[in-house]
Amino acid sequence: MTSTGPTFADLAHRAAAHRDRPAYGHDALITCDRLVRVFATDGVEVQALQGLDLTVREGELMALVGASGSGKSTLMNILAGLDTPTAGAARVAGRDLLTMTGRDRLRYRREVVGFVWQQTARNLLPYLTAAQNVALPLRLSGSRTRRRARAARVAELLELLEVADCHDRRPHEMSGGQQQRVAIAVALANSPDVLLADEPTGELDSHTAGQIFAAFRTANEHLGTTIVIVTHDQAVASEVRRTVAIRDGRTSTEVLRRTEVDAATGEEALVAREYAMLDRAGRLQLPAEYTETLGMRDRVALELERDHIGVWPDDDNGSGDDGSGRTG
Repeated sequence: MTSTGPTFADLAHRAAAHRDRPAYGHDALITCDRLVRVFATDGVEVQALQGLDLTVREGELMALVGASGSGKSTLMNILAGLDTPTAGAARVAGRDLLTMTGRDRLRYRREVVGFVWQQTARNLLPYLTAAQNVALPLRLSGSRTRRRARAARVAELLELLEVADCHDRRPHEMSGGQQQRVAIAVALANSPDVLLADEPTGELDSHTAGQIFAAFRTANEHLGTTIVIVTHDQAVASEVRRTVAIRDGRTSTEVLRRTEVDAATGEEALVAREYAMLDRAGRLQLPAEYTETLGMRDRVALELERDHIGVWPDDDNGSGDDGSGRTG
């Protein structure tokens, strides 16, 4: 099979169209560009992030997934202002995470990001009631919010997250699910641009985990808060419209879910499609199950078609090559 491929005019037109697009991350609330984080322990360097790229747009509710040691928690700590990248670029709501001073970081954590930990007990002060826990960030922000306005904000959040009945309860008087929903209210108190959650359902049963995710969805839909959730729970990950997988310190694949209408029946269905991630250098991470199934190692054969790029196992191995870039 012979392919004529795109003409020079086709490629020139596509290149011009690409140049007219917004700059990388221009329309994003979170942008990570070739992010690197290296840890040194006993003289041994470990690269937790190896040139990671990520874009999160304002108003998204998305999940980050990955095996233990993939780098997802390191990424969350950087986005939360708890850690500093070794190299690359990272911006959240217009803040450059590499150049912030200690004072900048403190203000960033109070005003720009909210954070929910996996351990329910870590999110709340045990000697304060739910209402007092939610009010605390408002008091610490330094704003001159009147007591009545603070009380109204606290009541609004507890009601929105369906834990209004916990108003005067201390953490030990609440269930794990209630504690975590109050923790979400605490993280939302100062109206952050981004809410980050690190394994927020890790200590909960599946039913309670579903309630917690419903609380995140409520915050996203009613308050417009951008939410990024790190999780190993595929049931939670499947609830969001976008899931990004991290492997070996880089974003590897992305699953987008969209509602499509069947033309014949008119019924709606949620359709998921998996994409490989292409970084700015043109590097592509193919899913391991794909490369293993086709025996792809070290290098692959490429063929440029008019509307796609074909990828095949290396044909220079003595097996029947039909001359088309594909093995026989």
